[in-house]
Amino acid sequence: MSLDQYLPIFLFILVGIGVGVAPQVLGYILGPNLPDSAKNSPYECGFEAFGDARMKFDVRYYLVAILFILFDLEIAFLFPWAVALKDIGALGFWSVMVFLTILVVGFIYEWKKGALDWE
Repeated sequence: MSLDQYLPIFLFILVGIGVGVAPQVLGYILGPNLPDSAKNSPYECGFEAFGDARMKFDVRYYLVAILFILFDLEIAFLFPWAVALKDIGALGFWSVMVFLTILVVGFIYEWKKGALDWE
């Protein structure tokens, strides 16, 4: 395999980088930069800022977010499996059943431990 076959991929990557970087550079160069005290002040929905903007969130919020991502990713794995189910045979079917069993056992464990309770 010669390196000439990789030229379209290399050009595609360069064009993608150019499309992402060029507008930012042009905006930085051509855009007006006129800071004043009103533009640099914090602003919340039409009101002056009240309280600290860096308030702490409950750790359970992050736990629920991570669990959502985990189970959302599980669905992303199940779509290709469902499409290719005829081609992968019994081994593919039982492999996914083991995968789902592990996820369900983990979900039940989290539920019993109270990780999903919001008090």
